[in-house]
Amino acid sequence: MPQRVQDKVALVMGAGSIGPGWGNGKAAAVLYAREGAQVFAVDIQESAAQETQRLITAERGECTAFQADVSQAADVEACVASCVGQFGRVDILHNNVGLFATGDVADVTEAEWDRLFAVNVKGMYLTSKACLPHMVQQGRGAIVNISAIAAMRHVGYSCISYAASKAAVNQLTRSIAVDYAQRGIRANTILPGLMHTPLVEHSLGEEYAGDVQKMIEQRRQIIPMKRFGDAWDVATAALFLASDEARYITGAELVVDGGVTCRVA
Repeated sequence: MPQRVQDKVALVMGAGSIGPGWGNGKAAAVLYAREGAQVFAVDIQESAAQETQRLITAERGECTAFQADVSQAADVEACVASCVGQFGRVDILHNNVGLFATGDVADVTEAEWDRLFAVNVKGMYLTSKACLPHMVQQGRGAIVNISAIAAMRHVGYSCISYAASKAAVNQLTRSIAVDYAQRGIRANTILPGLMHTPLVEHSLGEEYAGDVQKMIEQRRQIIPMKRFGDAWDVATAALFLASDEARYITGAELVVDGGVTCRVA
């Protein structure tokens, strides 16, 4: 069976992990490599990108690590230029970078609001803006943006800046999908639900006074499947959307949540 992204170049933004274990971006980068892609792994923490590179090269895949802040246009432009300079093209843009924050309107400061939108939304705008000219020249490309079910539903606790930023990601992706559909470029969004990743433990652990097991059990009860998804569930969804198997899918929002949004009004 041929590998699903053989000889394609995958630019993975947020390819590292905030702590031990598998984050969504790290898993996606490794899976793209396993399926034949050359991977350009980008993270704000150089050491995190290098760890992903080591994992891929240990499996005899090809990967380059790069440090960049997606909220800074100069960083993004340098990143894309380096990727194209090394591999000659960019076939897959995987946007995984995202900050998380809890709080309602009264809790969130203006600075916190601006920071989340600068990273979660502006970052995807900048990476798309930098990659799309290359994809147009090639006549094909696939963009996979990672959103969240918080963009669609209240998930049981307030995270207004995060939810609003992810809703913006959804519409950004739809607009790109329509604007570039006739030029061979597809753009789709993945909406993970209550996942168990290092970022979740890091971001929500404080809400439970550091009792991660309590957090896991309370959140697990919300899920109809009564179990968490993990980074590989998001990665396999991304692989499908990035591959030619999804050649007639664009502007879609693929929910990966174990059924949570089927029952939460």
